[in-house]
Amino acid sequence: MEEKIEKITRFLEEVITLEDLREFLEKKVPLKHYIGFELSGLAHLGTALFTSIKIKDFQECGIETNIFLADWHSWINNKLGGNLENIKEYGVKYFKEVFSVTLKSIGAKDVNFILASQMYKEKENYWETVIEIAKHTTLSRVERSIDVLGKKSGESVDFARLIYPIMQVADIFVGGFNFVHAGIDQRKAHVIARQVADKLKISPLKFKNEIIKPVIVHQPLILSISKPPIWPIDKEKFLELKTDLKMSKSKPESCIFVHDSPNEIEEKIMKAFCPPKETFYNPILNIVNYIIFPIKKSFKVKNTSGTFSIFDDFNKLKVSYEKEEIHPLDLKESVLSYLIEILEPIYKHFASGAPQRLKEIILDLSRG
Repeated sequence: MEEKIEKITRFLEEVITLEDLREFLEKKVPLKHYIGFELSGLAHLGTALFTSIKIKDFQECGIETNIFLADWHSWINNKLGGNLENIKEYGVKYFKEVFSVTLKSIGAKDVNFILASQMYKEKENYWETVIEIAKHTTLSRVERSIDVLGKKSGESVDFARLIYPIMQVADIFVGGFNFVHAGIDQRKAHVIARQVADKLKISPLKFKNEIIKPVIVHQPLILSISKPPIWPIDKEKFLELKTDLKMSKSKPESCIFVHDSPNEIEEKIMKAFCPPKETFYNPILNIVNYIIFPIKKSFKVKNTSGTFSIFDDFNKLKVSYEKEEIHPLDLKESVLSYLIEILEPIYKHFASGAPQRLKEIILDLSRG
């Protein structure tokens, strides 16, 4: 039991709640996982690779895994030009392609892909559930939740965007997902889901006729490799700034895309922000922690004495870096080598033919 909990929760930022997760496992509740994605832009390390790392963990613990392709949500949020046909034609194909090859590259099993618009057609009670959730949610709570769309609370938005968080919650209950997975930036909508769970009559989550609340697991946001606009980072304000400091597909210079070429990876890593001694906010160490360690289990890097150190614990690496036993350039060189190796099968898959064309179409549509 504890080994399974450790695997499920490793590298996560938050579990709501650990007690509920343990109870689900003790009662042998079949866990139905879901993670949803807007269908826009190219997939970077956080979007596809770290998500796949966690999906593999869940699969190894016997959890059914599902990727929710949120075409209507992408439409609401004006992704790929706000053109629903482009979203359905190209966005859906690209996300299926990129996740299929990424999961395969790390030895994970296939996932179920669920198209939002198709589920809405098949589930007659979907819009009733949207209304019921809205009846149990205040306007101010919804307004505080729209930052998941890249909007700030209080900012003027079209009304469709206010429906977005309610639909996001309805997806959970109508889909029967009792194990909800996302980035920490989705937290506000998921808190709504927990709060309304025992109030719903139309699409409640149940186990043996007992209404249950979904367990929510949030993965950390992989840091932008660009220098933050304000440096040094105020540790007290880090949590509120975190969403603004993540890799963003709309800022290509901040990202390593999973199908970047070795030359592109090298150029980006060598320019990346990596201050000496700094371990609290260091994007290169962040990649070591959340990408390299989960896949490779250890990390080899040249030290200042000219020999190589091998770390099987990230905290030991941090201590060594803080003591300036590792130079930033040597850290970058090592990370570069690992990333090229890890991403090679994904890069090769997207380097020619239909996958390459699909990637180019998504890039063009994202640029508007």
